[in-house]
Amino acid sequence: MNHWVYLIIAIVSEVIATSALKASTGFTKPLPSVVVIVDYLVSFYFLSLTLKTIPVGIAYAIWSGVGVVLISVVAWLLYGQKLDLPALIGMGLIISGVMVINLFSNTAGH
Repeated sequence: MNHWVYLIIAIVSEVIATSALKASTGFTKPLPSVVVIVDYLVSFYFLSLTLKTIPVGIAYAIWSGVGVVLISVVAWLLYGQKLDLPALIGMGLIISGVMVINLFSNTAGH
C-alpha cells in the first residue's frame, strides 16, 4: 500500500515544482527556483520508490496524467489560465484513462 502513498507524494511534489517553475520566471527568482529543484528531486525520488512495485508504464501514466490535470487546475486558480470545453473534455479523458488502468488493468500492481 505504501507504493500508492509514494505515488501521491510524487504527483503532489511534481505539481508544486511545476507551479513554482512558472513563478521562478526562468530561474530569475531565488525562492521559487529552489522550490522547483527541491520538489522535482522529491518527486523523482518518490516516483522511483513507486517503481519498486508498480510497473514503470503504469506508474508514469498515472503520475503524468494526474499531474497534467492538477497542473491545469492550479494554473487556472493561480495564473488565470483559461480552460475551455475541449480542455475540460481532454482532462476528463485523462482521468478516465487513469481510472481504467487502476480499476481494470492487471498490470497496475494490485
